[in-house]
Amino acid sequence: MYSILGRRTARGHRSAVRTGLAAAAAAAVLVVAGCSSTGGAPDSNGGGGGGGTVDTPRKVVAMITHEVPGDTFWDLVRKGAEAAARKDNIELRYSSDPEAPNQANLVQSAIDSKVDGIALTLAKPDAMAPAVKKAVAAGIPVVAFNSGYDAWKAQGVQQYFGQDETIAGEAVGERLGREGAKKVLCVIQEQGQVALESRCAGVRQGFSGTTELLNVNSKDMPSVEATLTAKLQQDPSIDHVVTLGAPIAQTAVQSKGNSGSDATIVTFDTNSALVDLIKNGQVKWAVDQQPYLQGYLAVDSLWLFMSNGDTIGGGNAVLTGPAFIDESNIDSIAEYAKNGTR
Repeated sequence: MYSILGRRTARGHRSAVRTGLAAAAAAAVLVVAGCSSTGGAPDSNGGGGGGGTVDTPRKVVAMITHEVPGDTFWDLVRKGAEAAARKDNIELRYSSDPEAPNQANLVQSAIDSKVDGIALTLAKPDAMAPAVKKAVAAGIPVVAFNSGYDAWKAQGVQQYFGQDETIAGEAVGERLGREGAKKVLCVIQEQGQVALESRCAGVRQGFSGTTELLNVNSKDMPSVEATLTAKLQQDPSIDHVVTLGAPIAQTAVQSKGNSGSDATIVTFDTNSALVDLIKNGQVKWAVDQQPYLQGYLAVDSLWLFMSNGDTIGGGNAVLTGPAFIDESNIDSIAEYAKNGTR
């Protein structure tokens, strides 16, 4: 993949530093993954070493996300989390709700059940803050991933795994400019979700042409298709559509066909179906933040902390993306996508 972490922005220095952090995190994963399928026994000093084993004290980790039912992105996150849990002899309690107050209630339930660690997303950080602070006050280690890049430190969260959504959006905008785009439609599938809105804000900052926002409701995909079809019919000057998730990109392909539009479709995030759409040219490229890796690192980092006091990132976010996937590298990703991990 072509990494865009090192792109030249006003925050280029910070981006370069975090590139090193991401590389260090990747190296840590390789070391851990090199252990046997049973995880390997801890060393004689009681250190973490490999994963847990049947005779290692079993820990309970709650993972709480803002997953929308049926979103294939979150299937990848969950698979990564489950892989780490198996390796580390962790009982993973996965739950999700697209509504922030309900997510906060799930955090409170995890606190009440005295879990050993919590991994969560902060799609709407203000609504989550009181519950997160309660977990921290209860002495439960908390890590965040995927959403909440600008909020995790303020809430006392220990570590963060994901991408800087604004930088990712800026890179998308710059690439669209290089490819000759003039008018871009950026489709937000959940209004008020800070990560999604940051992506489109970044696109607008990085793109020298016209960027228009379109809010749709991902809980009603027929409505998404109809709204997008109508917009493309109404405004034939839209030459590129940027979607913020693979299922929305798939729907955009249908809307393009229905409307007779010539717009090029690009997207954030991937799934196995999107791999085929890139291969056949229906989607030109995608921005990958490695959801499987996010889920894996969130759980594995908690195990490393609980078993050996380790933290990853030196107090900074550990970046799992972004990178571009296009026709030049799609074949190398396709095998992993078929396995359900990309």
